[in-house]
Amino acid sequence: MKVEERLRRIISLHGAAHLTLIDPEKQSPEEAGKMAWEADAAGTDGIMVGGSTRAGGKRLDDTVISIKENTDLPVILFPANETGISAHADAIFFMSMLNSRDTYYITGAQRLGAPVVKKLGLEPISMAYLVVEPGGAVGRVGKAELIPRDDKELAVAYALAAQFFGMRLVYLEAGSGADRPVPVEMIRAVRKATDVILIVGGGIKTPEAAAERVRAGADIIVTGTLVEQSVDRHARIKEIVTAIKAARTKKAKG
Repeated sequence: MKVEERLRRIISLHGAAHLTLIDPEKQSPEEAGKMAWEADAAGTDGIMVGGSTRAGGKRLDDTVISIKENTDLPVILFPANETGISAHADAIFFMSMLNSRDTYYITGAQRLGAPVVKKLGLEPISMAYLVVEPGGAVGRVGKAELIPRDDKELAVAYALAAQFFGMRLVYLEAGSGADRPVPVEMIRAVRKATDVILIVGGGIKTPEAAAERVRAGADIIVTGTLVEQSVDRHARIKEIVTAIKAARTKKAKG
């Protein structure tokens, strides 16, 4: 079963999914494998690998290999640029930062990376990446025209453009470690206006915040910094996943 099909099946059956983001630059490949094992045991639905401008080459390959040695979950690349590609992953979020001021992040890196993705036989999952205030490092590096937190109409316009372009996923990103996650009103508005798979990440640090965003319409919740900074990663991830599962039921019934 392809990765996108697997995610769609989870969302269809349960209302939402959870993905754990691991940045290869923030720990050794061995530690990344352990993190993935703990996330798997806690109930996450897949592992995303990437998020750093330097995450490429042997370090990326070794991290993906270690993760796959420790879990059977799908491993999805989350590249910052065309160097963030590994033959050892199962799929890649082939994404465009639609609200960047720099065409490199809209189509440039994609042009460079597409032939590599095809050559390696990776499953490309088409996705629009939209950076919302505060944006964090990804907003600065990606030269994003940040979507203001109170401008849900702008978020809807971008998400609709993505859908009309044929992109199947939209990722609303507040930035890694953000002090405030994407507002629920924005998520609700984008959900109502589009038919895409809606991913939400950045600043989701509590089970309540994750559940609230699922109830607002998020199909996939991503947590990363929470995994990196927790002493008891298994317990923290399980709390988030448990909250999402409870919210999934309410969302699915609604």
